[in-house]
Amino acid sequence: MSLLAQTVALASVRTEVASFLDALIQVYMILIIAYILLSLVQSAGVRIPYNTFTNAAQRFLRDAVEPYLSIFRRFIPTLGPFDLSPIVAILVLQIVGGLVVRLVQG
Repeated sequence: MSLLAQTVALASVRTEVASFLDALIQVYMILIIAYILLSLVQSAGVRIPYNTFTNAAQRFLRDAVEPYLSIFRRFIPTLGPFDLSPIVAILVLQIVGGLVVRLVQG
């Protein structure tokens, strides 16, 4: 295999990995936003009691998002009823994720 073919193959792999990481970051951001919206809906008192689908969705979102958000909740206090940690978490995810994607992409 020639050097040019190896370089093209490596660039293609790096582009694919960067694209995958970018998609993964976008999906995680959507999960955070869904978790926030579900929390708002529940705090307003709108919830179907004993519904297995909503309970499963809530558990999944909590298990997927809470470990990441808890990092920011240690440092950012709530302002009354407002929790700013998801906003900061999304910003950090965008900035750090964008840097990682660009580093992998080359």
